[in-house]
Amino acid sequence: MKFAVIVFPGSNCDRDMLWAVSEILGEEASYVRHDETSLAGFDGVLLPGGFSYGDYLRCGAISRFSNIMSEVIRFAEEGRPVFGTCNGFQVLTEAGLLPGALKRNDSLHFVCKTIQLKVVNNETAFTSEYRQNEIIRVPIAHGEGSYYCDEATLSKLKENHQIVFTYEGENPNGSIANIAGIVNEKGNVLVMMPHPERAVEELLGSADGLRFFQSMVKNYGKVTN
Repeated sequence: MKFAVIVFPGSNCDRDMLWAVSEILGEEASYVRHDETSLAGFDGVLLPGGFSYGDYLRCGAISRFSNIMSEVIRFAEEGRPVFGTCNGFQVLTEAGLLPGALKRNDSLHFVCKTIQLKVVNNETAFTSEYRQNEIIRVPIAHGEGSYYCDEATLSKLKENHQIVFTYEGENPNGSIANIAGIVNEKGNVLVMMPHPERAVEELLGSADGLRFFQSMVKNYGKVTN
């Protein structure tokens, strides 16, 4: 499976993502710049964390208009796998691929720590290698990670089982309903604030994120252009 790691001006987790996929997972991965216009030859798209365009206006608001994003949107609309973590979550919500928005942490401080997540939906193509309600340990690093949506949207997310990860024990940012990650209705676009690519080796403090990427390969490994 060949992954595209999208790189915006200000991305700072692109190397982590490439390392996790190519060196640990053993799959093919390449950087794709924000000003490119094609995703031909790729089977999956990964949007990393960072501070794209300096987080001016709103996090992800400028990146949403980058050249490559029209291709990312097309890729997603075709039912192909797209994953965004942290800033990638912000970009993909700004692009309208997921509902809701990210706002400042309730504490108004940047939070960087390893937290506990509950896998509340293991029936997605991104979480099939986890057990239902399994508690995993994954790092976070964000200042604007509090997920918000209106009550109607929240009810729809719950009804469609689109809430995939929730914070367990501690909500580090004030996210509504403890939401840490959601998936679109089709099930092929998943976003989360925590960084699974930073939890793929025990040397890093946790390898719980590795099964996230293994799930993608297991379920999308036969995707072809």
